[in-house]
Amino acid sequence: MSQATDTGSRDGIRQDLVRIASWIEPNTRVLDLGCGDGTLLAYLRDKKNVDGAGVELDDQRVIASVRRGVRVIQQNLEEGLALFDGMQFDSVVLSQTLQSMHHTEHILREMARVARFGIVSFPNFGFWPHGWSILRGRMPVTGAMPYQWYNTPNIHLCTLKDFQDLAESLDLRITHRAAFHNDREIKSLQGWRSTLAVYRFESPNWAQHNKG
Repeated sequence: MSQATDTGSRDGIRQDLVRIASWIEPNTRVLDLGCGDGTLLAYLRDKKNVDGAGVELDDQRVIASVRRGVRVIQQNLEEGLALFDGMQFDSVVLSQTLQSMHHTEHILREMARVARFGIVSFPNFGFWPHGWSILRGRMPVTGAMPYQWYNTPNIHLCTLKDFQDLAESLDLRITHRAAFHNDREIKSLQGWRSTLAVYRFESPNWAQHNKG
């Protein structure tokens, strides 16, 4: 597993999206799950000639994606990815959405089914102020997790090690990892000092698909 380095800010998009884009090869097929307003797919189209498609539920975000010229399907991710064939894409992205999914293992398996590479990002519950907040008897409320315990959409919080253990149990081979605090990439003590983790993994289905 490698840890990437260069994260220069470009074109007004978030640093974690720049890092995700750096892991995607030019002229490939990309599916962005929970694509929001289509920022990442538009960036990949313009900079890397990527053939991209998005999945988004929110009406206004779907409209914003269409205005950017991004192909988008309006669908709830909890219903799975049955619309897509096995290995239909080269990469599939799930950015800052994993923690709000009810069926975490299912969506990761579906990502591994439809693409060779999966990329996920999520808030890091191991960020040290979170632990300090719990020691003081309070659930953490930070810039990365700004919600109160009773209205948060984040239902499955984890640390970097937790995700790595889950990936291993699902036979997902992690190839890259990056971690961020706000818009700055963290290189050392990532589990303690980062608020956001980003992982790239390879599907265990790829080798079998290639044989076919």
